[in-house]
Amino acid sequence: MTSREDAQEQSRRFCVLSWEQVQRLDSILGESVPIHGRGNFPTLSISPRRIVQVVRARLGDRGVAVRDVKLNGSAASYVLYKDTGLGYKDLDLIFGLSLSDDRTFDVVKEVVLASLLEFLPAGVNHERLSALALKEAYVQKLVKVRTDTDCWSLISLSNNTGKNVELKFVDKLRRQFEFSVDSFQISLDSLLLFDRCSEAPMSESFHPTVLGESMYGDFEEALEHLRSKTIATHSPEEIRGGGLLKYCHLLVRGFRPASEEHMKTHTHGTQTLQVPGDFAECCR
Repeated sequence: MTSREDAQEQSRRFCVLSWEQVQRLDSILGESVPIHGRGNFPTLSISPRRIVQVVRARLGDRGVAVRDVKLNGSAASYVLYKDTGLGYKDLDLIFGLSLSDDRTFDVVKEVVLASLLEFLPAGVNHERLSALALKEAYVQKLVKVRTDTDCWSLISLSNNTGKNVELKFVDKLRRQFEFSVDSFQISLDSLLLFDRCSEAPMSESFHPTVLGESMYGDFEEALEHLRSKTIATHSPEEIRGGGLLKYCHLLVRGFRPASEEHMKTHTHGTQTLQVPGDFAECCR
């Protein structure tokens, strides 16, 4: 492949959002999401926009530079096309940064927990709340991965209805999607910069340029899969665990595989790897 062909292929990964899509994105970022505390801890009211601003600023204060922040997963798909019947559940926010050592992982965790203090109701004594207490009260899931191909951390904040706010801090991630319809990432940097710098409200004729990317590789093809309720992917033999559940969920919602045989069976050398047919059939 020539350098020109490679550049053209890379450009197909991206698309500028329309005004309607930017409006949906802005609405999601401003949405108030309750983070439910365990025991006697109060419920926090957190907007994605505000938690990104607070965490990013605090990381900067600790010497950790954030390259970019992106919206990922079902919320990003909903921004791009809202009429699939899927809606969105978790709010997945990806912070791109360098996780050079274990200390940086610790700083990320400390910053997120300290950031929660800013969302506590008035009158709560912050000094009596330790990082451990905040973790036990508000963190649903805490994951740290460091291998040759993956280096990332996930902190999921609790919501009793399942609408968790998931903060993922990524240095490198080998596989960033399971199916084309959930492969979208939307850069939030231009919109957040607009928030800080513009005194005028957004309008159709005056709003930031917001870029979307499909990790599947071809943005328009992936978006058409979303519109037509088509299940497609690359390297289906790599899909495991939660990916199989997502496949079942898509089937229940009326999505259909681009190729039944390609999705159910993929041959690699002498080994046949399968997405179980009976598992898929029971979900129809």
